[in-house]
Formats: sequence, structure tokens, C-alpha cells
Amino acid sequence: MHTHVTAPTRFVEAGSIRYAYRRFGTPSATPMVLLQHFTGGLDHWDPAVTDGLARDREVILVDNAGVGSSTGETPTTIEGMADCIRDFVDALDLERFDLLGFSMGGMVAQAFAKEHADRIRRLILVGTSPRGGDPTPFGAEVSQRARGDAGLEEMAWLFFGHSDAGRAAAAAFWERRHARIEDRDPPSGTATIMAQVAAGRDWLLPHGERFADLARITVPTLVVNGHTDVMLPTINSFYLQQHLPDAQLILYPDSGHAAHFQYPSQFLAHARLFLSE
Repeated sequence: MHTHVTAPTRFVEAGSIRYAYRRFGTPSATPMVLLQHFTGGLDHWDPAVTDGLARDREVILVDNAGVGSSTGETPTTIEGMADCIRDFVDALDLERFDLLGFSMGGMVAQAFAKEHADRIRRLILVGTSPRGGDPTPFGAEVSQRARGDAGLEEMAWLFFGHSDAGRAAAAAFWERRHARIEDRDPPSGTATIMAQVAAGRDWLLPHGERFADLARITVPTLVVNGHTDVMLPTINSFYLQQHLPDAQLILYPDSGHAAHFQYPSQFLAHARLFLSE
């Protein structure tokens, strides 16, 4: 059975786009699709998390349009990205599945769930924000550190707690993330980065009454974040829990945007419990 490190990159055509994805794990009635953060691709996931999830189910990682090894132009709205994910899961004949979205991937997951709640069994939102959420007070520094393929120092500051323990967890994650040597995903190009920046800015603007559209996401949802998220402030996770019809919230101590990478064992225990309900 393949793992995060050994799973081959596959491709599927949907419309005019060739989507890159990796599929591995234990065959199950309900696979899980994972949607990645800003500029992130197949190799930006933590193998400790993906392999842990894959022990109980099939895990499907995907590069959205224009990202990494996928072709096409990256949409300039989150809703456009969600439409691409709809095309991708249709191409794989996935009728119903669990969905995990991290950061910008969590925004895409929300947009997908608003329109296709009947196709999602369970939803996990990590380090993300609802449409019209609160922007980061560290805007300029976040933008500077997040552009391009961030190194360990930038990743540690953006994703992890700023304590010695947080920095140690970041270094451990960095080593795990680079365990895959062959068949790696290329970094996203400038056009993709600029399109995602535009989509993120648009997501800051509410459509109608603030948070009202979250009522359409009727899927049981687990919201996860760190104590201090410098990219998408932790208050946004409270907004999600308060306005989604069926949501629970977990915050991890001394952690940031990628709390699931800082505490993979704890996150997996909580995720498995939620997914088994």
C-alpha cells in the first residue's frame, strides 16, 4: 500500500484542465479529499497527518487549477476554485466524501459545501476564515514571508507557535515534509500566486449579511486552529463555530496557523473521533 512518500502523482482531465493528484490509504466507503493552503501543492502536506488519516480511509491530495503540477489558470475567486474542485471530484466519480480544507483550502471547502452539502459526509476546517472574516493585523509581514516557496524560518513564523517548543515542532515538520525525494511537485508560479492573492482579498468582503451564508453549510464540521494564528486570526475559527449549524471547535495551545502540523498525534486522535461519529 502506498504512503504519502511513495504514492505516484496521477492526472485526471476535467474540462480543459489536467488535475494532478495523489491517492493512497486504506480503501473505504468514504474517501477524504484534502485542499491545500495558499500557493501550496501536493508536497506541502505533513506526512504524519496524511499517513495518519490514510490508516482508516483513502486520502486524496489535489493541486487545484494552475497550482503545482496541474494545468489551467488559477481562478481569482474562492468560488471559482470550488467549481474546479467540483469538476475534479466529478472526474473521479466521487459521489460522497469527507473534505478537509486548510487555510485557503478551508475557504474553498466552505464555498464547495455551500453549494454541494449533500456530497460531503464530514467537513474539517483548519486554520481558516469565513467569508468576511477578520484580516490579520500582521498583513505586511505575513505577505512578505508567505510569498514564494517559504523556507523553514518563514514557515515556522507563519505556521507554528513562536516559542522554543513551536520552533522545534516546525523543524520536525520541515524534515517530515521533505521526506519525499522523487516525483515532487513544482512550486506555483507568479500568475498562480497573484490569482490566489486576488481571491483571498475578495474573500475578505462579505456577500450580503455577514456570515449569513454559513447557515447553508449543514454538514457536521470540525473547526481546528492554534492559539495564535498570525495569518487568519483565531477569532475567525470562533466565528465559524458560532455560525455554522453543526460545528465544534478545537484550539491547540502555543500554536499557530498549522496547529495540526504542530500537534499531529493530537489532531489525528480528534479527527478520527469526529470522523467515526
